[in-house]
Amino acid sequence: MAVLSSLWAVVITTCLGASMAQTVSQPQKKKSVQVAESATLDCTYDTSDTNYLLFWYKQQGGQVTLVILQEAYKQYNATLNRFSVNFQKAAKSFSLEISDSQLGDAATYFCALRGS
Repeated sequence: MAVLSSLWAVVITTCLGASMAQTVSQPQKKKSVQVAESATLDCTYDTSDTNYLLFWYKQQGGQVTLVILQEAYKQYNATLNRFSVNFQKAAKSFSLEISDSQLGDAATYFCALRGS
């Protein structure tokens, strides 16, 4: 069984003045799937910024790499190889979808937000 997620209440908050607070949270603590199955990791966020970027990162073996990036102004969901996002701007939701999971996908995944 490939463990695709070990998320321990990752919360990133940035304060850039009273009206520019940004919060990102991941409700799932851990997710396990079988090799070749799909996995979805959820992320919610809150920002008063209208122009922002959303990221999914993968931490494995002490290294952190960017998995995928979603620009808030784009109407389509970002896709890169077996990784895609389900971006719901109105719901402030940004889920990572991993299709055809592989043993090499076993890692800690976290989402992040950067305002303009």
